[in-house]
Amino acid sequence: MDTTTLPVVGPLLHGGADLLTALTGALTPVGGGFAAALAVVALTLAVRVALVPLSVLQVRAERDRRRLAPQLAALRRRYGSDRERLQRAAQELYTSERVSPLAGCLPVLAQAPVLSLVYTLFTHATIDGAVNVLLDATLVGIPLGHSLLVVLAGPLWTHAWVVLVLLAVLTVVVEASRRAALRWNPVAQDGTAPAATVRVGTAVARWAPFVSVVFAAVAPLAATLYVVTSAVWTLGERAVLRRVLR
Repeated sequence: MDTTTLPVVGPLLHGGADLLTALTGALTPVGGGFAAALAVVALTLAVRVALVPLSVLQVRAERDRRRLAPQLAALRRRYGSDRERLQRAAQELYTSERVSPLAGCLPVLAQAPVLSLVYTLFTHATIDGAVNVLLDATLVGIPLGHSLLVVLAGPLWTHAWVVLVLLAVLTVVVEASRRAALRWNPVAQDGTAPAATVRVGTAVARWAPFVSVVFAAVAPLAATLYVVTSAVWTLGERAVLRRVLR
């Protein structure tokens, strides 16, 4: 079954394809053969600008969680291993202080539909029965619908450096963002948790941010451009908002 022919999905994909085609046409005088890639970057920046209010809420939530950290630590010491009572008490604290523990997820959740749209647009040969002309777009000879794995396995492997550079940039940005987050909101040590649990939690916190790098390596180049652009924007945006909302 072709999911692009579904009643809701088809029009959305058509709208996204038309938008990227229009952006590519508008950017062609400036970007030439890079216009399609620039269109993806422009779309990403437009989405991130629209999501600035959610990013403000996210940073404020980080600030509030840092403010509540001593009280949460006291609750952990008070209730020890009684996780049910601890969760209930923590929720009551968040409610009384008007802090949403889910606010930090809002920008990611809001971007998910757009990233899914870009991914789908560059992984289907047809959209609602029509030929997908976006697949003809390239960046330094690599079709925007090709992933790193496809490039390495085919005759375009000599151009793989383009994707590798993007992945290297993303890795550096993700690590910089992770360290900045730790400086802004250090992880409190839970003395009541078993040592094995602490080690697992530390490992997850250390490596989970790099899931985006793995995704970017297997996703179409267009989606990789989206992820890298969004990550760079996030790093700069957080630096500004954390200074302003301190």
